[in-house]
Amino acid sequence: MEIDGHTKLIGLIAHPAGHSQSPAMHNFAFNHEQMNDRFLAFDVAPDNLPQAIDAIRAFKMLGASISMPFKQAVIPLLDHLDAAAKMIGAVNTVVNRNGELTGYTTDGIGFVNALKDDGVALAGKTMTLAGIGGAGTPIAIQSALAGLKTLNVFNINDSSVGNAKRVVQIINEQTHCHATFYPLENRDQFRKSIAASDLYTDATGLGMGKLIDKTLVDDPTWFHPNMTVFDTVYAPAETKLMRVAKQAKVAHVINGQGMLLHQGAAAFKLWTGHEMPVAAVRHEIFKED
Repeated sequence: MEIDGHTKLIGLIAHPAGHSQSPAMHNFAFNHEQMNDRFLAFDVAPDNLPQAIDAIRAFKMLGASISMPFKQAVIPLLDHLDAAAKMIGAVNTVVNRNGELTGYTTDGIGFVNALKDDGVALAGKTMTLAGIGGAGTPIAIQSALAGLKTLNVFNINDSSVGNAKRVVQIINEQTHCHATFYPLENRDQFRKSIAASDLYTDATGLGMGKLIDKTLVDDPTWFHPNMTVFDTVYAPAETKLMRVAKQAKVAHVINGQGMLLHQGAAAFKLWTGHEMPVAAVRHEIFKED
């Protein structure tokens, strides 16, 4: 549909934002469904986050998609959080209802559904997760809720350690999954944990942007063929971590595109009340059937 005086706006708020596939994904879906909505990406400097959130209200936007590094920083600027976002402590979707902003998280659902697309189930499995920030937190909690048996969480020993330990406690108290925190600096424990895991998930952001040549695992012998390696990075489509995993002949090597698609589908419904045409988006945007 043509843009007119009734067109509603949704924005991506991120830093950086230029690599995002969200505008292409959502705008294709809007056009496919003949909806008078548009999605734009906004690269917002961290100091300008409060003004960006105020703009959602001022411009009467339907809402926004929130990406790194704002998934936790945005929370104090919102009016409400849904139950899952409150438990996870991160937001990736904001919905504007008559000037009141509610934060949701759809990343965990996106992760679980992306694994299902590749024939990977979480029930009864062991996973090693690196990074427990805005993406890693919902991945950890949603995986536990999906039946994961054991979760080993690794995070650098900085200001985010408190959140890592909080997430581990929530999982142990509120799910049937057994979670343990380890400092990422303990490389020997990290290697042993990966070797004993069915899945290794990297939610650190290494492998994209200025960190495109970085990976936490550069030795293929750390992996084994009968496992899944999931990198939440989706641009580039193949990261250094994924290349290392393929050298190890890992059975399932997955990037973040499926997670992006499925979290986007959940957000799409929150903003519009309509189902995203997932199959059409996968074919057109991600060139997959």
